[in-house]
Amino acid sequence: MSNAVATTQEAALSVEAPRNEATAIIQVIERAAMNPDVDIDKMERLLQMQERVMDRQASADYSAAMAAMQSEIPSITRRGKSHNGNYASLEDIVDEVRPILQRHGFAVSFRVKTLDRAVEVTGVLMHRGGHREETAMILPADTSGSKNAVQAFGSSTSYGKRYVICSLLNITTRGEDDDGESSAPTKLVTSFQSAQIAKALAACPETTQEWFASNYGDASKVPKAKFDSTIAQLSKIVAQQETANAGH
Repeated sequence: MSNAVATTQEAALSVEAPRNEATAIIQVIERAAMNPDVDIDKMERLLQMQERVMDRQASADYSAAMAAMQSEIPSITRRGKSHNGNYASLEDIVDEVRPILQRHGFAVSFRVKTLDRAVEVTGVLMHRGGHREETAMILPADTSGSKNAVQAFGSSTSYGKRYVICSLLNITTRGEDDDGESSAPTKLVTSFQSAQIAKALAACPETTQEWFASNYGDASKVPKAKFDSTIAQLSKIVAQQETANAGH
């Protein structure tokens, strides 16, 4: 049995417990509602319990669907071209994953907030069961080249959307065939990309920063080909840490 199949089966089994629990709670509430002697406080507690169980069920449904979907998400080819090299465009990513998302009951939306000389892009991955996960990143306005203010924020917004969707869906990108250019010197990230990595890294826990330093030294030494996966990985770690801190 493949790991993907085993993971999907385990996730499916984990859904049954909250679903059975929710059914039992609903039955208790129905019986209580028919009993004129049940006080309002008890009904409120039962309804609160039902809400918690439904949240757990939605989370379990989300996890099961995500596990099933992961094996279908392909690596996206970097076809977009700029003076800094190739990249996977937002259009290419969305075109590849949209039918897969729909098949498993997911949808992605974005929130964009303009800050002082920066933009915050939040990606929200929603499941039809009601559960959602989100991750965000703050990018400085991309003033490279001869961009005006509107173009600078538009470019950063597009960057942000690409990287948050890659983070939410664990998407990797790859280059097209390089016709034997593998012996060429490794191209490193641009100063703009390096700043994004450094900003995300600063918000990561110390263990992540130590791991990064042992692998790359500093943000400017990251290979350009690894930028997408690196920023997505760091953004996900930051989001997980923020969620953990919020729970304390």
